[in-house]
Amino acid sequence: MSVRFRELLKKVGSGPHTGKELSRAEAAEALALIWDGSATPAQIGAFLIAHRIRRPTGVELAGFLDTYRRHLPSLNGQGLSRGAVVLGYPYDGRSRTAPLGPLLALLLAAAGQPVVLHGSGRVATKSGVPLIELWDQLGVNWRGRAIATLNHTLAQVGIAQLHQPEVLPAAEVVNGYREELGKRPPLATTELMLCPVSDAAWVVSGFVHPPTEGMIRDALSQQGQSCFLTAKGLEGSPELPRDRAVILGRQELEIWERVILHARDHQLGGAEVTWTDTATWQRQAQSLLAGTDSVLRPGLLWNGGVYLWQLGLATNLEAGLARAQSLLETGGLAQHLDRLRTALG
Repeated sequence: MSVRFRELLKKVGSGPHTGKELSRAEAAEALALIWDGSATPAQIGAFLIAHRIRRPTGVELAGFLDTYRRHLPSLNGQGLSRGAVVLGYPYDGRSRTAPLGPLLALLLAAAGQPVVLHGSGRVATKSGVPLIELWDQLGVNWRGRAIATLNHTLAQVGIAQLHQPEVLPAAEVVNGYREELGKRPPLATTELMLCPVSDAAWVVSGFVHPPTEGMIRDALSQQGQSCFLTAKGLEGSPELPRDRAVILGRQELEIWERVILHARDHQLGGAEVTWTDTATWQRQAQSLLAGTDSVLRPGLLWNGGVYLWQLGLATNLEAGLARAQSLLETGGLAQHLDRLRTALG
């Protein structure tokens, strides 16, 4: 048993009247003690569920991020034509709606915007399809890649995907507790904000519940991340819905603003594509890349257009949508995918 972790647990789990917020340093220490095996399973389970019930604060999430920064390898963003954007997807994947992650990364990279993604394998509680399996369907394998290789693909093609089991295996210990507890721990919110690249221009964090957005804003601001976007996206991802209002938060330097958009105003509204299985998604993605009709096309066009605009590659939304459409019609994504496969060897 870790006596020190017990003291941190007591602060988190003492109830609404006597419980106290962890300091940033204490939160960082707590995560380090979980990862290095100092805390016992009973202590870890109690900490995760007590922290979820009480809800983490931005200060505590900033502390968790400090530990990630000390242990998670950082890709080299220097020398890129533009600062990279990091898209923060939930590690427990998608189970209801068809994801666009790799396709959106290809579109942005083809437009000149470097993209960094990160994730794991199948993770509870949802155990939905992760990004790594979607890349598999495109013939791209990110498993077992050295950091030097990831730096190469980021520099040459503008895309890199970090796979947590290889780059930070210590963090995988929490996945078993997610399964046993049946609840997302507060660490899941931290994963949405990770920035594993130096000189990143933007971090994009998806969320589901409005209070989470406030935690993200607070934590990223304490981390010194001056430019970031929050998106009330599909299943907590950064992917923007077509069947309801898009709610974006935009922090650029000292200015915070709310952006509300509707896909229907641009003839792109409609029902979201239902997730079925990887084989079906592969056929849908291949149709899109080949320039034929695909159910994924409206969603990718909508997301691509909005993000090209918000990230400064288009002067307005209409220009962003037009550029995204041009890339889809001219085969720009398929060409970029070929470049990526070549770079990875």
